[in-house]
Amino acid sequence: MKQKTQDSLVWLTTTALFMAMNVVMCSFSIPVPGGHLYLCDAVICTAAILLDPLAAFLVGGVGSFLGDLIFYPLPMFVSLATHGLQALAISLIAHYALKKHPVLASGVGVTVGTVILVVGYSLGRAFVYATPEAALVKLPYEVLQGTVGAVGGMLLVWKGNLHTLYKKAQRRLDT
Repeated sequence: MKQKTQDSLVWLTTTALFMAMNVVMCSFSIPVPGGHLYLCDAVICTAAILLDPLAAFLVGGVGSFLGDLIFYPLPMFVSLATHGLQALAISLIAHYALKKHPVLASGVGVTVGTVILVVGYSLGRAFVYATPEAALVKLPYEVLQGTVGAVGGMLLVWKGNLHTLYKKAQRRLDT
């Protein structure tokens, strides 16, 4: 029973840490012509590659919802759905597809996640601002944001060895 409680506590703490990082990164952006490039997608992709699908959804969807609620509430429900589905898809693909090739599975996952991000925010922007033109104008920035987040997440997990550190910490807690 003690091990189950410890596992639950580690899961909750890790999920909350990534969610807090997502909320914080929602407040940072890089100004680009015609808008801003938000850095939260790198946190979402990183968390989704490392964590299980439920934790990934909470980090991506709920974390982005809370970040928008605090900093810019208009698209918060769009962020909940879009980033939640993005993180869920990445995690499912990274953990259950191509088990013998985790880096390739993660790459496929973040690619699918980027498509979900671009489509979700384009549809959401057209709905929230009631104009498809607003969605078309921002489309290149959505693609750039998704790509930067996907590449950033992949680099952090695989080149930055976060995957190895995360697995080592999990094994240490299991003993």
